[in-house]
Amino acid sequence: MRLLALTALVLLRASAVSADSFVLAEHCPPSFDRGEDGRCHLASLYQLYVAAPGQGGLRVPLPEMKGSFTPQQIDLGRLLFFDPALSGDGRVSCAHCHHPDLGYADGRRTAMGGPASGIGPARDGGVELPRNSPTLWNVGFLGRLFWDGRAASLQEQAAGPLFAADEMASTPEHVRRTLSANATYRQLFAQAFDRSSNQQITVDEVTTALAAFQSSLISLNSRFDRYAHGDERALSEAELRGWNVFRGFVGRCAQCHIPPLFSSDDLAVVGAPPVPGQPYDQGAGALAPMNAALKGAFKVPTLRNVTLTAPYFQAGQFATLSEVLDFYNSPRGHALPAGAGVELHWHIHMKESELSAADVADVLEFLNALTDTSMAPQVPAAVPSGLPVVPRLH
Repeated sequence: MRLLALTALVLLRASAVSADSFVLAEHCPPSFDRGEDGRCHLASLYQLYVAAPGQGGLRVPLPEMKGSFTPQQIDLGRLLFFDPALSGDGRVSCAHCHHPDLGYADGRRTAMGGPASGIGPARDGGVELPRNSPTLWNVGFLGRLFWDGRAASLQEQAAGPLFAADEMASTPEHVRRTLSANATYRQLFAQAFDRSSNQQITVDEVTTALAAFQSSLISLNSRFDRYAHGDERALSEAELRGWNVFRGFVGRCAQCHIPPLFSSDDLAVVGAPPVPGQPYDQGAGALAPMNAALKGAFKVPTLRNVTLTAPYFQAGQFATLSEVLDFYNSPRGHALPAGAGVELHWHIHMKESELSAADVADVLEFLNALTDTSMAPQVPAAVPSGLPVVPRLH
């Protein structure tokens, strides 16, 4: 059976779609303008604001995006993101763990690596990973990536799961050989990187294209954004109350989830509950064991599209946003196992129930106002390898 499966995979790879079927976009994605340098640059009302960056401001400028790319590089990255050919066995794409219908997350408590990567229950050959897949919305603004903040750029982040043995299980040689053997990809890479199609495709080009695509995942057109830009009717009364609790001193949510991105590059120790049967996750502390302040620290996730990305926390400890708010509204450190020895972030509440039940209900209403997928890219119907694209969920 294994031989038959491998034979079928080879035949499927051999049936790569004709190069004529793929033409890279010449125009920038929504919310980007093409500059004189030929690259796509974000165009947002937030860039017109001049207020000092704050932790509860309404009209605060966005941080600079970490890179700019051409329309062709972005579109090439889109094809690569959905193409299982990058993985070691040709069965898993980036989109299997960052699914467009799940807020570019995976909808799992923890991610599934190996040949059974992605959404749904574990399958034969899969590897249960210790953490889940963070959303990719607005990642182009971030200077720290992964739950433990170990990557400083999208290019570095892209290479992580690609070459991890328990995730996509590929190798640089496999990526170079597989893509370079594909006539369609040779032409598309030549177009995107302005070079001859006779050159071998490089890993650096692959991670650059993936970074380009991920940087185009912009979510800045929610009802909250319309309110921020002057539409006073965009939020309901309950949502407005929730916004004021969110940014107020008692709630202090905006201290870490800083508008307008509702995230930050900070690593915070919040006292996340342990995963039953597993050692307590040291987070960023595992990368810097001599730094006690990082023990149990995780990167502050975005709250943009948070209603689409359940379950919550790095290992899906909470199934709902109500559970998350209950956690933060409970006594400081209540979920820590005995002897965890972590240094909790200063903003964690000192006593139980600082927010009333009405406050919590209003914050939940407000979080719904941060949903926006209006500028989501089109999922390709086919990819140059001819391998199947991850199925849509709805």
